[in-house]
Amino acid sequence: MIRPMFGFRPKPKKFDYQFRYYDPEKDEREKRKKRIKFETHTRRRPAQFTRVLFFVVLLALVVYIISL
Repeated sequence: MIRPMFGFRPKPKKFDYQFRYYDPEKDEREKRKKRIKFETHTRRRPAQFTRVLFFVVLLALVVYIISL
């Protein structure tokens, strides 16, 4: 905040631009190499749902017994 008061101005960043020419065939080859392969999981996990349901029922039973 104080630097602009003393005449400091930000300078543009310098960079080296490398000229490249677009080659559609090379681009298509690189896209094929970089293609993302998705993993599919056909296995389902129903055991986790039953475990959670069991603990909910158990907790409800404990709360019911304590409230008597």
